[in-house]
Amino acid sequence: MIAHLQGKLVEKTPTEVIIDCNGVGYHVNISLHTYSLLPASDAIKLFTYLQIKEDSHTLFGFVEKSEREIFKMLLSVSGIGASIARTMLSSLEPKQIIHAIASADVVTIQSIKGIGSKTAQRVILDLKDKVLKLYDLDEVSMSQSNTNKDEALSALEVLGFIRKSAERVVEKIVKENPDATVENIIKLALKNL
Repeated sequence: MIAHLQGKLVEKTPTEVIIDCNGVGYHVNISLHTYSLLPASDAIKLFTYLQIKEDSHTLFGFVEKSEREIFKMLLSVSGIGASIARTMLSSLEPKQIIHAIASADVVTIQSIKGIGSKTAQRVILDLKDKVLKLYDLDEVSMSQSNTNKDEALSALEVLGFIRKSAERVVEKIVKENPDATVENIIKLALKNL
């Protein structure tokens, strides 16, 4: 329905952006991978996926068309909803997800919050053939401040983590990696929660 949005970036957090398109502000959910690729300028174009449910219409945005395609493939798997698909794309790079599926790496897929052994196996079973057809697997192979820490904690809360446990993990990460960016803090936290 809505294939892409192009306009002025009004607001951004690690989990969502607001884009002004000729006076209309669109609230778009994004992955951490997309957040790391957002341009420094105000002008922005995101490829989108509109999820329509009985009680809501939710837009998901991606800087890369290929990330949107992986998101749609993940949604086709029984047991994977938009929230888990976004968490997957926030925890791992799209190339890592493709590689894990293609090489039947259950452990990597299962390391993502919300995915158990059966779901990881289902992802591999359902998507391995599609991934092998669509992707060439040769291709698949700042200073830290409180603001970065706060943004990382907010993003983790939006992704469904309890603030207290997230705070402990983020504190440890910030001590060990004082120059970590918001994206790196969140990625490391996702692996440790």
